[in-house]
Amino acid sequence: MDFLTLIGLGIGASAVYYVMKTSGIQELLYNMQAFVLVFGGTFASTIMTYPWAILKRVPRATLLIFFPPKTKSPKETIEEIVHLSEIVKRAGIDSLEMEYDRITDRFLLDGLKMIVNGLSPDLIRENLEKEIAFTRIRHQQIANVFRSGGTYAPVFGLLGTLIGVVQILKNLTDPKSLGAAMAIAVTTTFYGIFGANFVFLPLAGKLTAHSDAEILLKEVIIEGILALQSKEVPAIVELKLQAYLAQQFRETAGSPEQQPIV
Repeated sequence: MDFLTLIGLGIGASAVYYVMKTSGIQELLYNMQAFVLVFGGTFASTIMTYPWAILKRVPRATLLIFFPPKTKSPKETIEEIVHLSEIVKRAGIDSLEMEYDRITDRFLLDGLKMIVNGLSPDLIRENLEKEIAFTRIRHQQIANVFRSGGTYAPVFGLLGTLIGVVQILKNLTDPKSLGAAMAIAVTTTFYGIFGANFVFLPLAGKLTAHSDAEILLKEVIIEGILALQSKEVPAIVELKLQAYLAQQFRETAGSPEQQPIV
């Protein structure tokens, strides 16, 4: 379980509730009309935006946010590839067939099969990079669903505010109805901002982070596969992969687009 996600949601909700509680306006949190307008409208707009082929993958992706899959770390993957390079150096490329049952990473297994089948290095790289590209697209599609929710929610909050203002103007002569209209006007804005910044956008960011980690690991595997095919000595394979991984992290840290914004 990803406890950071749960902790973040808990802290965010608690901070907002504490401020409203100490201000004596916590009752504004509970307004079913505002809730239905903001989250119902956001849901409707989101399912209008994306086809079913994408939307049907959202529930599973949501579970991955809280229960990320157990995968090997980059260090463990590099150690596995170095071990395979020792086997290749000792017994040749064909000996990799004996390792198929032990390999749990499907991407790595596909690469090994390409080596054993005698595909050229350029073709191996092309095939594996195509799979990375398709994986990145699939991941971006799901993350974009949550980003769309983060875009729509504040707009529906604003819509609720406008509805509340219209009700206030309509019933200026009826003081009893002004409170309910004001509650809708204020609470819809609250739900819209809270939903966008504490739910939809953070979850989209979490999915993107998981995707970036998976893509990086696949890129390391490609370099390892090509090193195996070249029959490079294990020590060189290890240095190459570790240097490649370190370079990727340096580029990420140094890129302006990747700098933390919060």
